[in-house]
Formats: sequence, C-alpha cells, structure tokens
Amino acid sequence: MRIKSGDTVKIIAGKDKGETGTVLKTLPKQDKVIVEGLNIHKRHQKPTQMATGGIEEFPAPIHVSNVKLVDSNGEATRVGYRVEDGKKVRFSKKSDTTLN
Repeated sequence: MRIKSGDTVKIIAGKDKGETGTVLKTLPKQDKVIVEGLNIHKRHQKPTQMATGGIEEFPAPIHVSNVKLVDSNGEATRVGYRVEDGKKVRFSKKSDTTLN
C-alpha cells in the first residue's frame, strides 16, 4: 500500500467526497484505510453488565482506491517510489517532492 498511518488523505469518492483527514490505521490485507472523523457509522449497542447501552459512532474503513494522498502543497496526488541515497522513498507525482 502506498498510504501509511499518519498520512493526510483526501476522499475522492463516496458520501464524504472532498473531505480531508488523517489515516488512523491501514488494513493492507483488505486494501482499506480508516480515516479520522470520516465515513462515520453508527452501531446500536445493547447494555451489558460492563458497559451502558446506546448509539456508538465509529469511523468505518474506506477502500484505498477512494482516497488520495495530500502532499506538502495541499494538493491530492498519486504516489511513486524511487531510490535516493540507497533508500527507497515515496514521492509526489504532481509536485515531484519527496514524502516522509
């Protein structure tokens, strides 16, 4: 996956199209990412002895094809790889800058 935890991404499809957020977690086996504060779903939870019941909100996974990485210029871009000083690094295809 070209997107990592902590990256800022922009949603390019779905109900949150155009919104930006930070990746909390990546799920590489499912090709999905969880973005903070976006794609919020609700779950109705029954009360138990340990916890109270109610409606719980949580960010649901988004397929990685529906997000684009935001580079230092604030633009959504594709990600490429190249070797610099013997290390493989990611770079922005739009601005050709190295990503951290």
